[in-house]
Amino acid sequence: MIDLRSDTVSKPTKEMLECISSAKVGDDVFGDDNLTLKLQDQAAGILGKDAALFVPSGTMANQIALQTHTQAGDEVILESGSHIYMYEGGGYASLAGVSVKLVQGDRGIMDPVEVKNAIRPPGGLSHYPKTKLICVENTANAGGGTVYPLDVLDSITNLAVGKNLKTHLDGARVFNAAISSGIDIKRIVRDFDSVSFCLSKGLGCPVGSLLCGSYSFIKKAHRFRKMLGGGMRQTGFLAAAGIFALEKNIERLEDDHIRARKLAKSLIDFGYGICLDSVETNMVYIDVSFLNLKMEVVIEFLKKNNVLIAASSDKHLRAVMHLGINNAGLQKAIDVFQNLKTIT
Repeated sequence: MIDLRSDTVSKPTKEMLECISSAKVGDDVFGDDNLTLKLQDQAAGILGKDAALFVPSGTMANQIALQTHTQAGDEVILESGSHIYMYEGGGYASLAGVSVKLVQGDRGIMDPVEVKNAIRPPGGLSHYPKTKLICVENTANAGGGTVYPLDVLDSITNLAVGKNLKTHLDGARVFNAAISSGIDIKRIVRDFDSVSFCLSKGLGCPVGSLLCGSYSFIKKAHRFRKMLGGGMRQTGFLAAAGIFALEKNIERLEDDHIRARKLAKSLIDFGYGICLDSVETNMVYIDVSFLNLKMEVVIEFLKKNNVLIAASSDKHLRAVMHLGINNAGLQKAIDVFQNLKTIT
C-alpha cells in the first residue's frame, strides 16, 4: 500500500527502532530522563533558542504557546487556512480563551501589510480585544506546503517588535522550509519569540514535537504542558527516536521534495490540474475535477489499486511524500493515477 495521506503515517526505520529499544530512560516529570533532556537541548541548539520542551503533538505545542504568550480576552492574528485556526479543535478559544483575527494569505503566505492592518488600534473605549500575538505557519500546509520568503518573515517579526507584540512560528515542517530555501534554520526562526516543530512528520518519529523559546518562556510553558496532560513519564524512548531524527533525517527531506515534483510533473502530463510553482516541498495538491467523478469514487479507485490518499476539498487531493515512499512506490502511484483516467 502506497500511503500518500500525510507524512504523519511514516513508520520508524529499523535504525530508529534500535535506538528506541536500547534507550535508558528515567521519569521526565521528575526531570531525570536524560534522553529527553538531551533532545530538548539539541533542539534548542539547532534552532538557536535558549531552551525547548518536549510535548506529545504539534497541536499541544501550539496551544501551549498561545497560553504562554496571551491571557484570556486577547486576540491572535492567524492566516485563514492555518493549522491553529482550522485543525486544532478550536483550542485557541476553549483553552487560551482568545479571539482570532484572520488574514487571507496567498497560498498560505500572509502579506505583512495585511498583518499590519489586522492589528487592533489602541484605545477604542475598551471595545476591542487586545492584539497580543502573531502566528505564522512555515511551511503553510493548506497553501500546498509553501515556504515563507525570508523578507516576509523579517517584515512580520519587525512589525511585531514595533507594535510590542509576540510572535510564534508554527514550524511543524520548518525543516522542510529550510531544506527547500537553502536558508539556515537558525536564521529562519531567529526573530520569533517561540517556535514549534514536529518530529512525527517528515522527520519520521512515531510521536512528539518540540516547543522552543527563551528560558523564561519555556519555564512558563512547562506549567501549561502539565495542565494539558502533557507531563509524560518514560519519554526517553520517544526522545531517542527524536535524537536520531535530528541527526539523520533532516537532510533526507530533499528526497521527499524531489519526489513531490516528479509526481506533480507526471500528473500534469496526464492532464491533472496542478500548479507546479506551488510544489515547493513535500506536498502536491491535485485538482481531479476534470475527471467528472465523485470524490469518493476517485479515492476508492485509488485505494483498490493500493494507493491511499485523502481529499483536501471537493475537487482536490493532497499527496504527501515521506520516508515511507521510495522511488518504486512513487512510480506505482503515478501508474495508478494514469489508469484512473481510463474509468471516466
